[in-house]
Amino acid sequence: SQLLTSFTSSLYIAGLISSFLASPVTGAFGRKPSILIGGAAFLAGSALGGAAVNVYMLILGRVLLGVGVGFANQVCTIVIFAV
Repeated sequence: SQLLTSFTSSLYIAGLISSFLASPVTGAFGRKPSILIGGAAFLAGSALGGAAVNVYMLILGRVLLGVGVGFANQVCTIVIFAV
């Protein structure tokens, strides 16, 4: 079903897009704000996923989880290559 497919791929697509958007944020403001944005998005996505009453809330929660993963991935990549 298309709804199940969008549920499954929403995290990965959001992570991919947000990792590209996280690069200018990290470059302009530094790693700490990027980590805070990623952590807040991950926390909000977890809370929304836990409180979800329908599939659309689950998908939105997974999108927020993807944003958190994308920001964390971008920050960790910068830390690894900077050392």
